[in-house]
Amino acid sequence: MPSVAYGRQLDAIFVLSMWNWFFKLGSPPHFYRIATRLEPWLMGGALVLLVIGAYGGLAMAPPDYLQGDGFRIIYVHVPSAFLSMFAYSVMAVASAIGLIWRMKLAFCVAAASAPAGAAFTFLALCTGAIWGEPIWGTWWAWDPRLTAELVLLFLFLGYMLLRQAMPETRQADRASGILAVVGVVNLPIIHYSVEWWNSIHQGPSLMKLETPSIDGDMLWPLLVMIVAYQLLFIGILFTSIRTQILLRERNTRWISDLLS
Repeated sequence: MPSVAYGRQLDAIFVLSMWNWFFKLGSPPHFYRIATRLEPWLMGGALVLLVIGAYGGLAMAPPDYLQGDGFRIIYVHVPSAFLSMFAYSVMAVASAIGLIWRMKLAFCVAAASAPAGAAFTFLALCTGAIWGEPIWGTWWAWDPRLTAELVLLFLFLGYMLLRQAMPETRQADRASGILAVVGVVNLPIIHYSVEWWNSIHQGPSLMKLETPSIDGDMLWPLLVMIVAYQLLFIGILFTSIRTQILLRERNTRWISDLLS
């Protein structure tokens, strides 16, 4: 019995320490210092991996047996599409945290995610059109996945426009946060659309239970590029969050001390 009670005490201490860490991370000054230190490492790591992945995909990977060298746009298109969904997930989760716990930093994260997410979504749509024209014979088709990805871009743009339309920061946080949380329903539609409906879009090659249906020499540069894009997104996100913090906290004492 004492061992059970001791184990429960350890669990309680662990949960309490995690909550303390969570709320400490939510402190704007604390996060600002962390982001400032990590940002150069994230950007540097992203640059190195981008060079490695681009060289592996453009120079080392063999041509596809059907598409030839045209398939190589996959090394931009797939990471962009993945990051578009990842960025929206970050925005939606941060918005939910902000709405539930009233954390200012969470709304900063959500607001900072939107421009980067919109950029990656736009890049995914453009590279998809470039890829689709020689393969499908058209730049655009109202395919379920393409349409859902376009809706994702509109959600990002709508989120940003809604924030701009609200003169008061708290109102903007709440209204845009609700939109971000509601719009998360579009993410499973993007992911499963090729399975739920008849689609001309290629089926899943990576995110499936079986072994990825892509040659290993083509796969490793793609995985490197996905990690590189993710580091790039986090680096951009940290830069944008720091900007959001400076705007929101510009009248506080610690900002005055920082600038002086």
